[in-house]
Amino acid sequence: MKNSKSLLPRIDAGLFFLRLTGSLLLLYVHGLPKVLNFSEELTKIEDPFGFGPWMSLLPAILAEVVCPVFIILGIGTRLACLPIIGVLLVAMLVVHPQWSIAEGQFGWLLLIIFTTLALTGAGKWRVSVYGEQELRHGASQ
Repeated sequence: MKNSKSLLPRIDAGLFFLRLTGSLLLLYVHGLPKVLNFSEELTKIEDPFGFGPWMSLLPAILAEVVCPVFIILGIGTRLACLPIIGVLLVAMLVVHPQWSIAEGQFGWLLLIIFTTLALTGAGKWRVSVYGEQELRHGASQ
């Protein structure tokens, strides 16, 4: 059996790959079209809670444009996943509850990706923030 330290670089590479591909998919398929076609999106966005199109579109843009950029960089990854998870849950459970698993598979897969990242964090392959301190379980080293 391999030493667990020899697995760490592969785990970090896997987390980076998951962050990069999941975020780019979300950004490209959902986020950029909302920003590039903002006026049109205001006329067709679902408003499940009756807050109006602006208050429905702005959280979606935050979750689908701003948060993926932070996740790609590995800055505040766990926190940045939360708006994405929230928007995906609203989309899958409130806006499109009639969808079968096959119809909603892209949304469910994104939910799996970003929930996994919320649980694991970014890994070591990330941009360092000035003054950032690494938190470790147990005694500090």
